[in-house]
Amino acid sequence: MSELAIYGGKPAVPAGAVKPWPLIEKTDEDMVIAALRSNHHFFGPECLALQEEFAAWNGNKYCITTNSGTAALHMSLVGCGVGAGDHVLVSAYSWSASATCILHHCAIPVFVDIDFDTVNMDVNKIEAAITPRTKAIIAIHLHGLALDMEKLMAIARKHKLLVVEDACQSPGALFKGKKVGTFGDCAAFSMAHNKTLCSGEGGFFVTNDPAKHEKAKQLWSFGETKAPGEKRDYHAHMIGWMYRNNDIIAAFGRSQLKKLDYHLKVQKENALNFHEQIKHLASKGIILPFEPAGYNHTWYEYVVRLDMEKIGWKGDPGVFRDAVNKALMKEGMRTAIWQRLILPEMTVFRNKNAYGLGVPWSVDNAGEGVEYIPEQYPNAIRHSRTHIGINMPLRAPNGPETIKLLAEAYSKVLGNLDRIDPEKISKIDI
Repeated sequence: MSELAIYGGKPAVPAGAVKPWPLIEKTDEDMVIAALRSNHHFFGPECLALQEEFAAWNGNKYCITTNSGTAALHMSLVGCGVGAGDHVLVSAYSWSASATCILHHCAIPVFVDIDFDTVNMDVNKIEAAITPRTKAIIAIHLHGLALDMEKLMAIARKHKLLVVEDACQSPGALFKGKKVGTFGDCAAFSMAHNKTLCSGEGGFFVTNDPAKHEKAKQLWSFGETKAPGEKRDYHAHMIGWMYRNNDIIAAFGRSQLKKLDYHLKVQKENALNFHEQIKHLASKGIILPFEPAGYNHTWYEYVVRLDMEKIGWKGDPGVFRDAVNKALMKEGMRTAIWQRLILPEMTVFRNKNAYGLGVPWSVDNAGEGVEYIPEQYPNAIRHSRTHIGINMPLRAPNGPETIKLLAEAYSKVLGNLDRIDPEKISKIDI
């Protein structure tokens, strides 16, 4: 087993050893088939039940089920009254939708660098990014770890800013005993194919404010004031989208929600077991993730970073990282490079021309002074070039036997980085 599989050795993780996600059981099949055989293949009783159940599970007064977490983010901004020319602060490192949702309503993203240790927004850099036009902050809870909401909410209250929580990756994550999605004005969750609460696609908008709930609901359903099932006037009162969920997806989501606490428990147990078995790699130039005091990490994704200085690599960090990831995959791992670029590097922001004619940056000169210079976000850049993540193999029904194989693969590759030849590996297909 000492020879790396990328060079012809035997893979550490045999084919079929890792069970796929999500775990589908008869309860899922029964609920989905019942919805399929009903007369409601659009927004109906399954959606209404899912909304009530998720609100109760997370601790929110109002919940709207959507067709995606992206939709829920857009709805959150609209619920908060964010509009043309407003500035919204957001982490420089996240999924693109965490920032493009700001453009959806002609507002302007202003990026804040991350704290390298947690990979979340550096709350100590928020105040320096606030402008006279700043209206809101998007607080992203990345990879299952909550942002420091105590500090962020204090800043928001001081500057009279609204807070949208992007909890798409982190249902169940806690900060000082309180669930994410219950701190800010509105929050967004996702049920996409790779999420811990999985229904293939879908999401939730949540809030405790009835006025914000009503504004978000209008955007969600064609700009109308009445939702499906209510007496609709079919009159668009504002620009609206079609962000609704449907009963077949909602039935799948309801079944998975019943098992969410169990899935989160297994996910954490597996991640901590994995962590214990690979912690020796910290001496090899591997930066391991951690759970700060006062937090409950759900371990949606277990992310390691390569310390290029300690490893002794002088070239492009991304080239060496990609070679390491390729070697891990050849061992039978399902690892991933989640985001190779930070958000300020992406064309949609660099060009400042989302809708043509420079909109929204040209609206009332709102883009004046806003620059997207990647070098201003060194922690985000460093993370994006050095990270490797793993998520679904750490979930049920996988258990200790599978985790042992995954840890062996990591130890085999990351414990022998001197064997990694990026030029040679780049020529090998996997």
